[in-house]
Amino acid sequence: YDGKCVFCRIARREEPGTALLPCQYEDLVCFRDIRPSAPHHYLVVPVEHMGNCKTLKAEHIPIVKRMMEVGKAVLQKNNFSDLNDIRMGFHWPPFCSISHLHLHVLAPASQLGFLSRLMYRINSYWFIT
Repeated sequence: YDGKCVFCRIARREEPGTALLPCQYEDLVCFRDIRPSAPHHYLVVPVEHMGNCKTLKAEHIPIVKRMMEVGKAVLQKNNFSDLNDIRMGFHWPPFCSISHLHLHVLAPASQLGFLSRLMYRINSYWFIT
């Protein structure tokens, strides 16, 4: 836990302004992005403080898979079912503003604006899926 990390505080329910969405795993939380780039823009975050995506190793594959499951589930719970029109991924450092691992879940990807298409461009220099 890092008390200076906003995502650690959100995960521990210490940020009253951030509503957590239902999540099927106790070690993950999900909430809406404060600056949405799509009609559905959620962040899936491990409760335990983890560094950014550059710190991921093979042993982290299960948690990343669970993060993706949560992202798909929250979309479906919010009546978005076209899983072919979604974008999920991580901003690659130094292009991430918070150094706590967080998965962006965006839908519909077809409705991303011009700047958002750049910011969340698949497997670009700054965003990996």
